[in-house]
Amino acid sequence: MVLRRPGGFTLDVTLRVEHGEVIALLGPNGSGKSTVLGVLAGLLLPDSGHIRLGEAVIADVATGVRVPVHRRGIGLLAQRAMLFPHLTAVENVAFGPRMNGTPRKEAKARARELLGEVGVAPQADRRPAQMSGGQQQRVALARALAPSPELLLLDEPLAALDVDTTPAMRSLLRRMIRDMNQTAVLVTHSALDALMLADRVVVLTDGKVVEQGPTNVVLGRPRSPFTARIAGLNLVPGTRHEDTLRTYGGRLLLGEPNPTTDGDDHAVAVFPPSAVAVSPQPPPTETTNVVAVRLAAIEPHGNTMRLLASAPDGGEPWIDGLSADVTPATVVELGAEPGVDLWFHVNPAEVAIYAATG
Repeated sequence: MVLRRPGGFTLDVTLRVEHGEVIALLGPNGSGKSTVLGVLAGLLLPDSGHIRLGEAVIADVATGVRVPVHRRGIGLLAQRAMLFPHLTAVENVAFGPRMNGTPRKEAKARARELLGEVGVAPQADRRPAQMSGGQQQRVALARALAPSPELLLLDEPLAALDVDTTPAMRSLLRRMIRDMNQTAVLVTHSALDALMLADRVVVLTDGKVVEQGPTNVVLGRPRSPFTARIAGLNLVPGTRHEDTLRTYGGRLLLGEPNPTTDGDDHAVAVFPPSAVAVSPQPPPTETTNVVAVRLAAIEPHGNTMRLLASAPDGGEPWIDGLSADVTPATVVELGAEPGVDLWFHVNPAEVAIYAATG
């Protein structure tokens, strides 16, 4: 499908989601993830293309088919619960089945059953203002599933929850989706959400698909800078020459090449922040896998500190965003603070070099 937006943005994607499959849409802000959900839900009309849900065509620009939003058989769980404030939890969940013609008694029975499954049965007769944010999101999940949608759209459903509530809600989502064999499209910025919930990942950049495949493959072997960042890895683009990667600025990085990467085709070198040692001075002799950086930020990362680099004057653009994990004691020894010039030493044994496409 193709959709052109004001300002020159064009969404041009082809997606296929199998029955019972969950795909995660990843990508930087403005890449088109929410636009895809809007088109699927019927809130946006594409300029060309079609959407098929099961055997039914719900949108086709060429033939003029456009099934209304409420008749598409699609459920939505967004960042905010967006429950009807004047209705109780059970009435909120029963709303969808009632709109589909289910008798009131049957709809409420279905609602109470789902509220029990998502763990908020005691709150069934409360209004949203009487529930916590986590409880409201559980009710919203039950409401999205109540009409038995053919497709469930998950628009960053965990983003607004606090850190104590998120793990339980993530586990609940996984269980409910798997138990119900629910087909779903998930938009997220979290690698953990994608790993736990999605069978397959599709990465968007500037309205186009730049990577896709099984979740563990895409996040384990990223081929785009955004995917590498979300997977917590460093990525350097360039061309492959035997067991080295030559950056587009001419620097060589030694690593472990993928045997399927031939010649000097476009390639990437990928390595974890833990593979990077940091020193305050350059090495005494010129060597590979050492790069001068300017420290941009220091962030806590578990039991370590993550040093985020920027390119110093005259440095290559790919240096921006490189990261190294060091101990708090190392930060003190280095005198590390934003603006300080440092040197990153990358362990060649932990650098993987492979094709930039695939």
